[in-house]
Amino acid sequence: MKITAIEAIPYAIPYSKPLKFASGEVHVAQHVLVRVHTDDGVVGIADAPPRPFTYGETQASVVAVIDSLFAPAVVGLGLLEREQVQARLSRTIANPVAKAAVDMAIWDALGKTLGLQVTDLLGGYTDRMRVSHMLGFDSPGAMVTEAERIRDTYGITTFKVKVGRRPHTLDTAVVRALREGLGDDVELYVDGNRGWSASESARAMKEMADLGLTFAEELCPADDVLGRRWLVQQLDVPFIADESVPTAADVTREVLGGSATAVSIKTSRTGFTQSARVHHLAEGLGLEVVMGNQIDGQLGSMCTVAFGAAYELTSRRAGELSNFLDMTDDLLTEPLDIRDGALTIRPGAGLGVEIDPDKLARYRQD
Repeated sequence: MKITAIEAIPYAIPYSKPLKFASGEVHVAQHVLVRVHTDDGVVGIADAPPRPFTYGETQASVVAVIDSLFAPAVVGLGLLEREQVQARLSRTIANPVAKAAVDMAIWDALGKTLGLQVTDLLGGYTDRMRVSHMLGFDSPGAMVTEAERIRDTYGITTFKVKVGRRPHTLDTAVVRALREGLGDDVELYVDGNRGWSASESARAMKEMADLGLTFAEELCPADDVLGRRWLVQQLDVPFIADESVPTAADVTREVLGGSATAVSIKTSRTGFTQSARVHHLAEGLGLEVVMGNQIDGQLGSMCTVAFGAAYELTSRRAGELSNFLDMTDDLLTEPLDIRDGALTIRPGAGLGVEIDPDKLARYRQD
């Protein structure tokens, strides 16, 4: 059960359409496949989706930090020495996506070695999660059409609506069009990706007060400390901290400072080990939790559902698990299948998924 090698393999798969939101625009999934090898011949896998406009990481930086720092620090440790792994990764500041992928690949390798599912190793609460779908920037009509297609095809009835453009014209019009077009049976929440000011956010949320929104997420920048606290006091829905809470310590700061009342957990930035710490903290503080999406591919989405299904709190809400639908292809041997608005964990040890070697050869960038 000793780690003998760690690979960081860059690959690129185009999206079927650009994904647009307030903090950036993505045309190609430029991710990094991470593989952890053990002396038993087991290979654990995970995906690292860099987001330079959010965390400063790039595909090249993820490969470099894993090859030059993380692999030398972790090789030789056992799969059960997860706290040692965390301590050694923590010697390097930042780089959350690279750290998360190494951590999750180790968990996958551990599950495969023990013949157990990662979900069961983490908590084993259920085997599935309801799915929410992210709607990127577009015209109101186009976004309604997209939501209707997703609902009718996959049974998804929860939508995260990207806002952060012009709050009192285009953004509020989009959300109103979605509510009117989809009806009251669909759950809607908005994500500003820090695109509005606190005052713009307050006015926009007041204008949408009759639309029955479930959450508001990262409407304004976290460094607007006083404005954000003021905004949260104005809202009658939970305010989700996302990019502002990459660690459990950040969650504590935001919540105790009155700047958030709910949190988004993204396994792609906190792995399984740190995500568990954020979950336990949120549970103890009585916070709402949403499993978020970092525009993950299918491997990343499986990591999200594996973690989210492990706990009652994280499985209570629909998780953001469907952005792989916007990719033109993927690396898994068996594609994920959303049925009746839900995604289930895969049978088999670890994460229960494998990489198609031919597809990896086609899309890898090294």
